[in-house]
Amino acid sequence: MTRTTAIPVNSKLDKAMNWAARILVITIWSSALLFGLYIFAFYFVALLQGNTAQWNEVLPGLYDRQSGSSNLGIGLHFAAGSIVLILGCIQLIDTVRNRYPAVHRWLGRLYVLASLVAAVGGLVFIFLKGTIGGTVMDIGFTGYGILTFIAAVATIYFALQQRFGKHRAWAIRLFALAIGSWLYRMEYGFWFLFFDRLGHTSQFTGPFDYVMAYFFYIPNLLVAEVFIGRHKVVRSDLARGMAVAGLLAATCFLVVATYYFTKEYWGPAILDLFARR
Repeated sequence: MTRTTAIPVNSKLDKAMNWAARILVITIWSSALLFGLYIFAFYFVALLQGNTAQWNEVLPGLYDRQSGSSNLGIGLHFAAGSIVLILGCIQLIDTVRNRYPAVHRWLGRLYVLASLVAAVGGLVFIFLKGTIGGTVMDIGFTGYGILTFIAAVATIYFALQQRFGKHRAWAIRLFALAIGSWLYRMEYGFWFLFFDRLGHTSQFTGPFDYVMAYFFYIPNLLVAEVFIGRHKVVRSDLARGMAVAGLLAATCFLVVATYYFTKEYWGPAILDLFARR
């Protein structure tokens, strides 16, 4: 009879890793929620008020008077994207899922629908107008839209099939993709702050721009796989210790980034929305 070797368990490291992961998730939720409100206030409200020209203040060339279809596509992308970020922060909370299953189900349907609209809206914009960065960015962002569409469909499909393990896994992947637009701006802001636009051009055709066309969502999916099957990936004490350090470092980075962006960009746009009301 073959004897199996048990994987060593360090309860202190396990607890530290769980707490570090929870703190990181709370930080991501809080920051993504603020960003979702900013997108809603700056882009979607501008669409409703007919002030879409202000989109170009942040992303030059985004609004094009000659292309109503592409404007509609990107407008739907922004509107649905803000809903995805806001609801995604709610849907993954265990308390809501366990205590209020009906709320979870109905918000989940809206969440998936918004994800599909965001994906299709972005793809319509790319196909009709293309991105500012040309072919490399077109391919990267098209891949992002297609993966978001697949994740949204898989999330609702496995929920309807009552295969909740797979449903949870795809919901985590969908959220990892949803925060991509948030991370994209975060990473650009800090790259400019520390490296003074190195590798970036105004047409988004520099080396850094080409890397970012894929980096804002592919690493997210890799991290999602760790969260989905964490016990299979992080086995040794050294790996657990490194995971804790990495999670805490990521949390510190996001706290600083969220403070900076809220102070300079997101906060004023959100406050201006409430002031107008």
